[in-house]
Amino acid sequence: MSKLSRRGFIRLAGTAGALSAMGALAWPLGGCQKKAKAGGRVIVVGGGFGGATCAKYIRKFDPAVEVTLIERDARFVTCPFSNLFLVGGRSFESISHGYDKLGDNYGINVIRGAVTDIDAAAKKLTLKGSKTMQYDRLVVSPGIDFRWDAIEGYDEAACETVPHAWKGGPQTRTLRKQLEAMQDGGVVIIVPPGNPFRCPPGPYERASLIAHYLTQNKPKSKVLILDAKDKFSKQGLFMQGWEKRYPGMIEWVKASAGGKIDRIDMAKRTLYAEFGEAHTGDVVNLIPPQKAGELAHKAGLVNADGWCPVNQRTFESSVHKDVYVIGDASIAGQMPKSGYAANSQGKVCAAAIVSSLSGTAMPDPSYVNTCYSLVAPDYGISVAAVYNVTEEGIRKVKGSGGLSPMDASDEFRKKEADYASGWYASITADMFS
Repeated sequence: MSKLSRRGFIRLAGTAGALSAMGALAWPLGGCQKKAKAGGRVIVVGGGFGGATCAKYIRKFDPAVEVTLIERDARFVTCPFSNLFLVGGRSFESISHGYDKLGDNYGINVIRGAVTDIDAAAKKLTLKGSKTMQYDRLVVSPGIDFRWDAIEGYDEAACETVPHAWKGGPQTRTLRKQLEAMQDGGVVIIVPPGNPFRCPPGPYERASLIAHYLTQNKPKSKVLILDAKDKFSKQGLFMQGWEKRYPGMIEWVKASAGGKIDRIDMAKRTLYAEFGEAHTGDVVNLIPPQKAGELAHKAGLVNADGWCPVNQRTFESSVHKDVYVIGDASIAGQMPKSGYAANSQGKVCAAAIVSSLSGTAMPDPSYVNTCYSLVAPDYGISVAAVYNVTEEGIRKVKGSGGLSPMDASDEFRKKEADYASGWYASITADMFS
């Protein structure tokens, strides 16, 4: 992997079949399937990039294991490509996925419901309505939740009118309607949170695609980014793209220059910076600071920082035995909180669980992540890396992956946008088909 060129990496990662070649981690298939089938009961809570993948691959690695997937919603709406939906570049249906094929093709018992309690000592969980279920191994993939007390004046009720749209679903529609209703000459304010948070490049892709929409429909308008950080993922590539495609339309204010927001006046849609300056927007997209999903807190799986410590080789919780935490909620070394990272973790976790149930040694894990961003529908940029487990936890493999080059041609950027579409089709098929 470390000898694979960056161009070859992104081409492979962005085309159909890439997940089986890179993210599926062929060693669990070769290692676990040769071992004796032990069976057992595994419950996976949360049907996103981590949970749906893990449930499927446990059954692929050992069909004797009984797998139940519990998910609150009938369909999973992805954050990847939701920014393109915001500006009319995709339908809502195209970023929404159901679970029927996981049952039909892999025999997974899919239950729509909410888990209200986990008793790790008794290996039992309780569903809303008081139904209880026993397990031998439990996988918790709860995603993220928000720190509602971090910004004065902004709480869970407020986000219905000033949306964060950082979980795919109704708020994504709300933000789109607000953009469409805004008058030409208006100001769109985006407030990214401090690290760590889900999808580090996401707010800047959102700013880019909103600017694309504005140039086509409301060219007198402006995008203002008020950031809680002094730097951000793929910063040079984004800024070069903004200068090329949207000169003068996007303004980024870093934290130390007055970008860090600590208060909002909801009635006026006015944001107040830590240093006292006020900014009023016609559309405000405020993305709060984040923590592990609510269930992880109820189950006592989090540390003082609000995230879930795990054995980074297996993703078994450092707090509760036989409970595994994957995806955005987990502390995964140098891996970002991304959909591809969760998908990769789900496969490693599946292998760890099958190995544990059968009493066999787990092969050494390897992880992969690639993250595409669209500066415009025909202008893609990306970052990619391979990871392994060291004594310090999950770390990047030196020389693997890489970053899109600066000053690339329009043809190169167009190809990366095409690879992004291929990546999305491939990973969603890997999760749900």
